[in-house]
Amino acid sequence: MAEQEFSESGMPVYRHTDASRKSFTPAIGDGDCIAAISEHIEKHIGKIESVFHEIVSDLVHIDVYWVKPSTKFPFHSLVTSGMSDKPMNVPDGLEKFRYTELCILLPEEWIIKAENYLAMEEAFKDENNYWPVRWLKTIARFPHEYDTWVGYGHTIPNGENASPFADSTMLGCMMLMPSLSLGGKFYQLKINEEKTIKFYCLYPLYKEEMDFKLRKGVDALLEKFEQSNIMDIVDIKRPNTCLKKGFLGLW
Repeated sequence: MAEQEFSESGMPVYRHTDASRKSFTPAIGDGDCIAAISEHIEKHIGKIESVFHEIVSDLVHIDVYWVKPSTKFPFHSLVTSGMSDKPMNVPDGLEKFRYTELCILLPEEWIIKAENYLAMEEAFKDENNYWPVRWLKTIARFPHEYDTWVGYGHTIPNGENASPFADSTMLGCMMLMPSLSLGGKFYQLKINEEKTIKFYCLYPLYKEEMDFKLRKGVDALLEKFEQSNIMDIVDIKRPNTCLKKGFLGLW
């Protein structure tokens, strides 16, 4: 077994290769959890406008629920259902974090067309529109593919060098944190005595922010976010809070 790798901040670093990926296993959704998650979304965010269904599912069946912007929540809310159908392989002592779902919040001007399948398909042909959905599904399946886990403060880059998600942005990494905008009551859903689902929001990062977090820790990065008023609603052109400044490259 390879020796555990740690970042400069002291947090474990997990690396996964195609060789460690599980083989394709067809999956269908858990009807009881689907109903509970749907009710949870409508109770705490708003009416579900549409569901982006998965046609063929590997390991877990991941659907993405869409709630339109509203007066209370003036942004698009996309939430997964299906990631929590199976427990993640969490470290000993963290069993209460075995079940997770994800969300991402997009600005009102984001192009989402779900009035019919053809309109949605046409809009999502453009990766500039689709990458948030792609990354919800990618990360939702990731722990089941590699027998691992994701949770608070974890970062998942787009490749080793955190390449930009699309041509329209330089953001290239996702960090998991509770949503500030949706409020604390949305964060947790108790299914039964053995299963409680945690809902994490995806915060897109720049490569420099990911590197800073690995060196200094998630709390230090959150301090920079607070200083720059960075929220959980995606802003593809937001300032890079860890961009080096000056000819000496000082922070």
